[in-house]
Amino acid sequence: MDHEQLVHRATGGDMQAFVALTRQFQHVAFGSALALVRDFQKAEDVVQEAFLAAWSALPSLAEPKAFPGWLRGIVRHHAFRVLRRKDLQELPLADADNVAEEPAADHRLEQRQRAVAVMAAMAELPDELREPAMLFFVHECSHQDIANFLGLSAATVNNRVHAARTQLKRRMLTMVTQTFQTHALPDDFANRIGRLIEARGNVVDMLFDPNAMPDILSELAISDEANRRAINVQVVQRPGAGVVRGISVLPIDGLPRGSTVLSSGRQTEAPVTLDDFGQIVSLLAGPSPMAAGAGRLLETGVKAIDVMCPLVAGGSVVIAGELGVGIVVVAAELVRRLSGGNERVSFFPLVPLWPDAPANWSLAADMKKESGNEGTVGPVQTFYFRAESGPWTRERLKALAAADVVIHLSRERIAAKVYPAVDVLTSRSRLLESKALGEEHASTAERVRAALAALWVDRGRSGGDRLLLERALKLQNYFTQPFYIAEPYTKRPGATVSVAEALQTCRDILDGRYDDVPIEALYFKGGMAEIEANPALAMPFGPVRVQSL
Repeated sequence: MDHEQLVHRATGGDMQAFVALTRQFQHVAFGSALALVRDFQKAEDVVQEAFLAAWSALPSLAEPKAFPGWLRGIVRHHAFRVLRRKDLQELPLADADNVAEEPAADHRLEQRQRAVAVMAAMAELPDELREPAMLFFVHECSHQDIANFLGLSAATVNNRVHAARTQLKRRMLTMVTQTFQTHALPDDFANRIGRLIEARGNVVDMLFDPNAMPDILSELAISDEANRRAINVQVVQRPGAGVVRGISVLPIDGLPRGSTVLSSGRQTEAPVTLDDFGQIVSLLAGPSPMAAGAGRLLETGVKAIDVMCPLVAGGSVVIAGELGVGIVVVAAELVRRLSGGNERVSFFPLVPLWPDAPANWSLAADMKKESGNEGTVGPVQTFYFRAESGPWTRERLKALAAADVVIHLSRERIAAKVYPAVDVLTSRSRLLESKALGEEHASTAERVRAALAALWVDRGRSGGDRLLLERALKLQNYFTQPFYIAEPYTKRPGATVSVAEALQTCRDILDGRYDDVPIEALYFKGGMAEIEANPALAMPFGPVRVQSL
């Protein structure tokens, strides 16, 4: 499709058309900017600003055929603005070698020195040769593309590129080619531009190419052209159809619909501020049904959750924990179990930064691989937030008071090979706190909590009642359970247990009905029918016992 057709479609708000338009002209724009600012990083910044400005101003372009020259004018405007900036303090070139280098920095130093030499050689070319030469050597743009962008004939471009080749020595010509290949504009640049749809306080909805949406928890910047600033946003949800939902640090006021958005292409490292978290939960999940006295149980079939931190139909659920405790897995499993129903629920997984994540790792792709979707299906909404690293102390957990339910996953439970790693001592639910589910459920949960507290805190060291500690260990093992989304890894079918059965089994274990059942028989299974039918079934993670028992 030629650029005129793309301009027509992009003017009407077609993101994919603008992405294609950007991809078609990004390299010539980069070469033009580089010819003026003579700095690779600044040239990339100029191109970003130019395309963001072009996206906003595209409806003002009267003649689509004039797009190449119009874009070149925008590039030159932003390049000259960079050159005019006097308040930027740059490191003097003479001091560059004194900057601390990471190990194996010789190659980077050589690249930098070569880039300086190349830019000096290009700067010696006459003005009429420099820009065509830059455009040609950046991804080897064709003579026709260069001609369209500069408003010249193809023959003129051919002559000027040939003249530039002649003036550059053969060795320098090779160095030029290698340098531009190393410092070229990123290939995914065209996919990183979006548009603002709506802002509600800190909540921002944006539109991107549906085939190239920013990843969950990635950083975005909304361009405020009037005030020459960028407002930082992090992606918390991808509802679909190119729509991306994000949260800004500060409320976004005064930015018009259609403002440009640029994805950084990297994961955010900034954790959500827990002081603001309550307001964000209210904005995204709506008012809690508990406030109106309408709290109802939303059954999941996961024993530990339904008994110890039951979900509220229409409510909000925070999933918190340290790195490696299964936050994404638990979120994906709950979405899978609940998305086919009619009850609304909003999940807020708080995901710690993964410093050693593979470069190509994507949270959205991981979600799709685990559960076949990105976590938001039907009445179930999922909003991912970056959490601070470090343990979730009781004080930190108290800061999540705005949520109806907090599912706390702990490393201690992982160390004990308890999957899911729900810490029933620190997880909570307003349904239990208010006794909205009845006295029997509340008292059963309290008995379970007391038994597991004795097991986890004492660990059998004080010479307490051995029988009671064994029953507590059976409770711990009973709360382990195969997940549907983990079947490829555990080689076990997922299990669902009704809340009525789970409560009754907990009471029976505590009352001694299953004293003759081996501790290991209750591990990583579903209901008691499966446990009694397969008491010696091999355990995928090995036996779980308290060493002193």
